[in-house]
Amino acid sequence: MPALELTSHTARVTWLGSVVPAEGREGIRSAPREAIELDFAGMSDEVHSGRTRPSCSRVTNQFPKGTEIANTRQLSILSAEELAAIADEMGLDALDPVWLGASMVIEGIPDFSHMPPSSRLQGPDGASIVIDMQNRPCVYPALEIEKDLPGQGKPFKGAANGRRGVTAWVERGGRLAIGDELRLFVPDQRAWAPGG
Repeated sequence: MPALELTSHTARVTWLGSVVPAEGREGIRSAPREAIELDFAGMSDEVHSGRTRPSCSRVTNQFPKGTEIANTRQLSILSAEELAAIADEMGLDALDPVWLGASMVIEGIPDFSHMPPSSRLQGPDGASIVIDMQNRPCVYPALEIEKDLPGQGKPFKGAANGRRGVTAWVERGGRLAIGDELRLFVPDQRAWAPGG
């Protein structure tokens, strides 16, 4: 575990949501919420919840698809500033987090999608979220955009490259609500420099 350093950066929660499991559910569309309760499994009623998950195509170079692994993808966190930049590049007025299957949108942390893995976001009641790594763009948000804005979804993947937010998991449970301020902790170590 890294030693963590409290930064002067804070974020404000501007949007919360969940992809709720439902029979016959198609796609990744989120349902907006005013507040969420977090525990060690994430959000208990959310499709990505659980302490473990089956491995997916993104880790097949490490595990055969379907292998049970720790769930470090309990949450998908996006930056309001990066969402605005993606929308601008796509020629849209705004990009609805619902289309991206988002758990949370925050504002106030520059270059958010490139946060160091193991950084922490901590809420007012101590709820703590660990950033696992950058989330890569995929085709699923484009399909959701197409449902509401026919002909507008295709540019998403290219516009979201390097701006798709991060995946994260819950280190300490608690409650988060829209408007909450989050403190940012980052690992206290230099960047990896192999051979140097």
